[in-house]
Amino acid sequence: MSDLKQIIKKLQHYEIRIRKAINSQMQGDFHSVFKGSGLIFDDVRTYQYGDDVRHIDWHASAKGHGTFIKTFKEEKEQNIFFILDVSASQEIGKENNQKIDVSKEICGVLTLSAVKEDSSTGLLCFSDKKEKYIKPDKGIKHGYEMINTLFNLKPSSLKTDINKAMSLALSFTKRKSMMVIISDFLDENYERNLKAIARKHDLIVIHIADDRETQLPNLGIIPLYEKESKQTVWVNTSSKHFRKNIDQYYQGGREELQNICKRNNANYLYINTKEDYVPKLIKLFKIRNKYRK
Repeated sequence: MSDLKQIIKKLQHYEIRIRKAINSQMQGDFHSVFKGSGLIFDDVRTYQYGDDVRHIDWHASAKGHGTFIKTFKEEKEQNIFFILDVSASQEIGKENNQKIDVSKEICGVLTLSAVKEDSSTGLLCFSDKKEKYIKPDKGIKHGYEMINTLFNLKPSSLKTDINKAMSLALSFTKRKSMMVIISDFLDENYERNLKAIARKHDLIVIHIADDRETQLPNLGIIPLYEKESKQTVWVNTSSKHFRKNIDQYYQGGREELQNICKRNNANYLYINTKEDYVPKLIKLFKIRNKYRK
C-alpha cells in the first residue's frame, strides 16, 4: 500500500505540472482538453419556419399537439477510455522504469486529469485477451480505484493481440469518446481497427519504446529470451546485417504507425522510457487546444 501511495503522489505531482503549464498558455485552458466535441439532445420546441426538417421529433409531433423539433446543446463532458497494453513485450527497460511502468504512469496521470474535469474514465487492459475492463464512470474515487487496479494487475497471458483489443474497445464504447491507446505496438494486422476507432472516436495513440530494443551491446553471438513465445533464440549482435534489420524494423514500424495516425486525424505521441514524458504530454495538449479554437 505504501508503494501505491508513493505512485499516486508521483502521479499527482506530474498532473499538477501539466495543468499549470496548460493553464499558463494563451492557447486555451486545461478544461478544453477533456471537453466534448459534439452535440447532444437538449429539449423539444414548436417547429418554426426555416427549421431543419431533419430535426423534427416525429414521436412528439405524432401526439397531435403540433409539430416539434429537437434542440441540441454542446456536449460539455467527455468520455475518456484507455486501452492499455499489459503484454510481456512491455516488460523491457530499467527496473521500475520499464515500458509497462511508464505506460501505467501515463494512464494514471491522464486519469487524474480527466476525473478532475468531471469526465468519465474507463479502462481496458489487454494482452492477447481482455485482462481487465473497467466501465467508464465519474469521480475522484473512481479514478483512484482505477489507478489501484491498474498498478496491481497481474496479466494472465504473455502474448499480444492489439487488433482484438481494439475490436473489444469498439464494442464496449458506443458513445463518441476520447480513446487513448498506450502500447509498444509490437504486433501486426491491427491497422483496420485502428482506422475504425479514429473514424468513430477522438483517438490519441501513445507509442512507448525503450532503447534496449535497438541498442544491443556488441557481444557477438548471444541467447535472447522472448517472453511472449517463451523461446530462446541465438543472435549475432556483432553482425551489421542483424543490427541494420533491427533498426529498420523498429523505425519502419514507428513511421508507419505515425503515418496511419496522420492520415486518419489521430494524435500520435512517441515516448521513450528514458525521457521525461510530462513535456511531451503538455505539447500534445497544447496542440489539441489549438485545434479546438
